[in-house]
Amino acid sequence: MRYDLPDLRLVAAIADSGSLTRGAEQVHLAPSSASHRLSQLEAALGVPLFARHARGLTATAAGEALLRHARQVFAQLEQMHADLAPYASGLHSQVTVFANTNAINCFLPEDLGDFLHDHPLIRISLEEQPSPAIIQAVAAGQVDIGVVAAEGDLAGLHSQPYRHDRLVLIVPPGHRLAGRPALAFAEALGEPFVCLHAGSAIHTFMMNHAARLGGRLDVRIQVRSFAAVCRMVAAGVGIGMVPRSAADGVATVEITDDWAPRDLQLCVRTAAALSPAAAALFAHLAARGAG
Repeated sequence: MRYDLPDLRLVAAIADSGSLTRGAEQVHLAPSSASHRLSQLEAALGVPLFARHARGLTATAAGEALLRHARQVFAQLEQMHADLAPYASGLHSQVTVFANTNAINCFLPEDLGDFLHDHPLIRISLEEQPSPAIIQAVAAGQVDIGVVAAEGDLAGLHSQPYRHDRLVLIVPPGHRLAGRPALAFAEALGEPFVCLHAGSAIHTFMMNHAARLGGRLDVRIQVRSFAAVCRMVAAGVGIGMVPRSAADGVATVEITDDWAPRDLQLCVRTAAALSPAAAALFAHLAARGAG
């Protein structure tokens, strides 16, 4: 069965207005043409899309199902137009980058800002992912550049050092751990935590390490940024774990676990396969790391 966009737009207009006449007007059709289109669509589907009554039309269950999909189609079309529009204005290329939470929150904003200032016709698609997922995506050729924690196997990818950092605990003033210079992560598992939102790379990382230790995190509250974690901890809501580069205005305690150093690496499938735009970005980020 073929679904025409004008038919889908007509169905959405009728549903929004509750009237065939007003819906037809919104999509610039005569009421008779709109009625014919709707009847043909319902006949092809074998199910009514609207219930007719004296005050107008209301979508049936089948109509609501069609509307959900139609609106997703419209949204995807709008995104397609948004993605293609820059090419008409002379966009040279687009580079896809996956990066972990640490890189996105602490280093990439300034580094990408400087790069895009010098390359205004390049667009960057940036997505936050855990390091293992980033490595897998780069190896599969789904992503141009990955920024990952320098741990584990990089699956034969070409890599370059990017930035040096370390995860630390942050604690409120006067907290029982505030005077400790260092401790193992396991010693902190009984404390209430302020964490980034579920689904963030560092949240997944923390939950996985707690599980490996046979415990779980007592997550008191979840927020959207490292800055918010620091403010919540400073207010006494709980303790947190953030990169040292993001710890602002709070006491820090070193974590002795071997995964605490979070040196970041750039990775690509092969340097030779990069587009000129991706190669320029890779070189820019690598130079920032060297600096």
